[in-house]
Amino acid sequence: MAQRLEGKQVAEAITQRVREKSEALRKRGVAPTLAIVRAGENPSDLSYERGAMKRAEKAGIEVKRFLFEETVSQETLLAEIDKINRDNGIHGALIFRPLPQQIDDGAVRAALLPRKDVDGITEGSLAGIFTGSGNGFAPCTARACMEILDHYKIQLRGKRVAVLGRSLVIGKPVSMMALAKNATVTICHSRTGDEAMRNICRESDILIAAAGQAGMVDEGYVREGQVILDVGINVDEEGRLCGDVDFERAGAAGYITPVPGGIGAVTTAVLMQQTAEAAEMAETAKAAAGLVE
Repeated sequence: MAQRLEGKQVAEAITQRVREKSEALRKRGVAPTLAIVRAGENPSDLSYERGAMKRAEKAGIEVKRFLFEETVSQETLLAEIDKINRDNGIHGALIFRPLPQQIDDGAVRAALLPRKDVDGITEGSLAGIFTGSGNGFAPCTARACMEILDHYKIQLRGKRVAVLGRSLVIGKPVSMMALAKNATVTICHSRTGDEAMRNICRESDILIAAAGQAGMVDEGYVREGQVILDVGINVDEEGRLCGDVDFERAGAAGYITPVPGGIGAVTTAVLMQQTAEAAEMAETAKAAAGLVE
């Protein structure tokens, strides 16, 4: 069977680094702070929020919550985002999506400043990923993939990487991040064709499964010794959480992230990491402008 690439120890290592950075910032009078913006009470949002709050406490990150009824108007929500943008004591923002149907998602994403976009949802942040400029932040799940590879010392340079899925949340940004580490990347999607997709995946050294289809990756997609990152979060016919990879049938691979306990376990740690980085960058910008006492 494939070796499990557990996310817990990766998350703990990141959290420790963030805590040290947070403590150093506090000595300079800066308390790294994350704003959580939620409209409604979607169960998955509530679950992620609870995990983020616990992770923030461990990482030394303060949290301010901006909670609204599902019926909140777009005007009200945009006004709050403007306040977050102008509040120098808030360094990053997590906006839960999808938003209620009366809200223009594009308008909300456009309203948030990229320097506070620690979840990588704005066009400014995504542009930074695609151009390699270093501006903005990567989507947390995409960066979590990179953090797991780094933690387990799995090199990307010269490797063939297959990415299943082309969303702006995972597929496209993680492809650009792998490319930046000198991997050769192929993106597969719903129009690739089943046979071609299986061939591409089997030939890859690293397979990143982010298709959103429970158990689609079976023995036909994998080869011996391969590294598989399972980004999928699905619920099977028995109501259990599962990924895009059929863990048992893909056992020939060398390494696989489990679901649950793999990539998902790292995302909240990355969120805190990017919040601390945003606080650090804001402080550096103030010092450069001569605004720090």
